[in-house]
Order: sequence, then structure tokens, then C-alpha cells
Amino acid sequence: MALHSFHLKADWPGLRNDVGNIEVGNLKTRISIPPEMDGPGIGTNPDEMLLGAAATCYIITLAAMMERSKLEKQSLTMKSEGIVEVEKGVITYKRIIHKPQVVLKADASDKDLALAQKLAEKAESSCMITRAIQGNVEIELQADIRKGN
Repeated sequence: MALHSFHLKADWPGLRNDVGNIEVGNLKTRISIPPEMDGPGIGTNPDEMLLGAAATCYIITLAAMMERSKLEKQSLTMKSEGIVEVEKGVITYKRIIHKPQVVLKADASDKDLALAQKLAEKAESSCMITRAIQGNVEIELQADIRKGN
């Protein structure tokens, strides 16, 4: 079994509505509370970072599965949405919706389209971040699988 450690350094010099910094690997950014939650909105925030972690894990997992299956694509893009609920001062990350668009080569068969759909669904349950948040944050998939021109 291999274990991989990642180390994050954080600096938060002030109070709630101040701005801090984080560094981990190639990620170096300012952090603060988003304006939607009455913060300064400078840099990124935990809500965006969780969405980013879930989305990048998913799209990389899907690309790797497609490569292993020798399923050729014209493009693989995605939009994701994170939904956070604030009720009576309690903030809860409710749901993440991934909307990948897989465009296969123009000569893709119906079998290729079905495989792409299957892999899009399997990638979600295989993604490490999805497994980490499972049971706490609902993950929804709205895959658009099509042939290119």
C-alpha cells in the first residue's frame, strides 16, 4: 500500500472578514469568505475549493477511464455547480452537480456512445473526492454524450 501526503500551509492574520493565504504544492492563493456570505470575496474560499476538488477529480478520473478503454474523444469539458444552504446561521454544502460534455469522434458507434455514458457514471463513484464526501454532499451527474462533426 502506498501512502501519499500533501501538506498545506495556511496564514490567517485577522478576524472573520480578513484575507488569508494558503500554499499546497502548486496552489498558492489568497482566501476569504465569499461575498454571498457577507465576506470580502478576495481570492478563493472553501466552497469553491471543494467544488474544484470534486470537479477536477471527476474529470481526470473520467479521462483516465476513457484512455484505458481506448475510447477516443474529440473533447472533454465540464461545468460544475456547488449548492450551499444557509439556514438559521448553519452553513451546509448540500449538492454538487457535474455536467460533463463528452464529444466523441464523428465516426463513433452506438456502442462507443453507450460506453462513454457508462464511464461517465462510473467515474463519479470511482473518484477519490466523491468517496471522501459521500453521505455528506449529494453528487448529481448530468452527462451530455455526443458525436462530433
